[in-house]
Amino acid sequence: MKRISGGAVLATAVAATGLVGAAAVPAPAADTATATATATATATTTACVMREGSAHTDWTGMSWDADILCDNAQGDVRLQSFTSSPVVGRMVTTRSWFVCWKVGDQHAGGNNIWYYTQADEVVSRPTAKGWGYMPAVMLETPQDPVPGLPKCSWG
Repeated sequence: MKRISGGAVLATAVAATGLVGAAAVPAPAADTATATATATATATTTACVMREGSAHTDWTGMSWDADILCDNAQGDVRLQSFTSSPVVGRMVTTRSWFVCWKVGDQHAGGNNIWYYTQADEVVSRPTAKGWGYMPAVMLETPQDPVPGLPKCSWG
């Protein structure tokens, strides 16, 4: 089993983006109206969060010791990073983890970045256990690929 250690690299790379640990806490507001507007904006905008020590092992035996937790749309998880690839699972939650990224087909987001994860529900190919790719357009990210998230070693 190969273990991908992304924690230290991930922490260093995302520190400059404000993604380390938790969403940034806004500075105190000067008045009540500004404080309310700032709190509302913060509540509706959640940054991706790097999580060290969050272990995952996929169906092939590959392992990771860190991930990125991001807001995402519900949708299909595909076996490969291609729009024609079989759907192996569905993401039903709207805040999910991703362990790496790779280049694949161009998608509606205007780029070709896909993120590797495990779906909430398995819909086909049970041996894959729902592991597959979501196109970047389905995630709320500061940029694609997410700074510090490792590129998948196989692609």
